Amino acid sequence: MTTPTYNQALFDMASQSLAELERTASQKAGQRTPAQESHFLCTWMADSLKEKRFSRLVMEDLKAWIQQGRTLGAGADLKGLLERIVCQYGRAMSEPTQLGARLAALLAELEAAGWLVFTDSELQAKSRLLSQGQSSLVISVSEYQGHIEGGELLKPITLYVRGDETQLAEGAFRHGLLLSQGNKKTTLVKHHKAYRLMPGNAQGALALLARVSD
Repeated sequence: MTTPTYNQALFDMASQSLAELERTASQKAGQRTPAQESHFLCTWMADSLKEKRFSRLVMEDLKAWIQQGRTLGAGADLKGLLERIVCQYGRAMSEPTQLGARLAALLAELEAAGWLVFTDSELQAKSRLLSQGQSSLVISVSEYQGHIEGGELLKPITLYVRGDETQLAEGAFRHGLLLSQGNKKTTLVKHHKAYRLMPGNAQGALALLARVSD
């Protein structure tokens, strides 16, 4: 039996949760309110965790979302979160190739939108970029030139970003890329967050999600 990847386990969990929400909704008279949907999903996730319905790879995600659901109620927007996961991961898993070319297209798109994009400098120690408030993205030249061949991403690439994360997330989604969550602690560029792009979009934790539905 093949062990699922994190991406597949997350997609399966989100898909099944939404399917169960829809199945049970069809059995009830009237439409559920957002608060009722959140309560149902929170309970479903808690039961799923207890009964080990899904891969251990998504166990920590389920714990976090259960806590959010219990704390925020409808404000947790669990249904919206699951829909975004199904949409974004479904697309990324159906388009796992040519990630290097997709990255190049994303960089060109951001540059056209007014971002400063640098891929021609080597980053080996903590650096500082004077962008005067302009959104910026930096990739070490050794990674950008050495980790991509024929449009394919062969090794992970780190993007150092200072700018509108929503714009970055939506751009990544349009180009079928899964970026890791931003991390300030691992950055080599001051005031920038580090995001990772992996070969085959094989992230090991929840990716940066775009606020788009298709």
